[in-house]
Amino acid sequence: MSNIPPDLEMQFQAIADRDAIRQCIIVLARGEDRRDAALISAAYWPDSVTDYGVFKGDFAEYLAWVVPGADAITNTQHVLGQTYIDRDGAHARAETQVISYHRIDMGKASEQDIVIGGRYLDVFERRHGEWRIASRTMLYDWYQDRGDAIDWSAGVMGMPFSAPHYAGRARGDFSERFFGKGAQ
Repeated sequence: MSNIPPDLEMQFQAIADRDAIRQCIIVLARGEDRRDAALISAAYWPDSVTDYGVFKGDFAEYLAWVVPGADAITNTQHVLGQTYIDRDGAHARAETQVISYHRIDMGKASEQDIVIGGRYLDVFERRHGEWRIASRTMLYDWYQDRGDAIDWSAGVMGMPFSAPHYAGRARGDFSERFFGKGAQ
């Protein structure tokens, strides 16, 4: 028998659930930026559905769409903002602010930098003690075509990089080695 008052135990559970939901969103963003099927799969239930407006499908279709990803999208970064979570037992709804950057080869002389601001609307389910996404809808709030991307081979601000791992993310990201994944 626990010595923790029931109302305090409920508060602890609410905090733990919100943390697990937020961690799931973070893992998914990391997986999408690295086109890592294992991380993406850890964030979604296999029977989930996804609607990005430009893509709609079940989890298997979504995973095939995002991994390996379009060759034309050479780099992505998803920056997550606040997440509003409305939890009800083993179900929750979450709205997460996101700014996503995409470097895209549009067949022009140079790659283009695209930035999108929007929100993820996620329905979460807790099954067997684990929170994952059951459905996701993307809402777009703004879009900017930033024009020609920088030539990373020249470095940053006129200073060359001392090693090739400083720029780029979509494939062969140096942080994978930092966290012990992949070749050392």
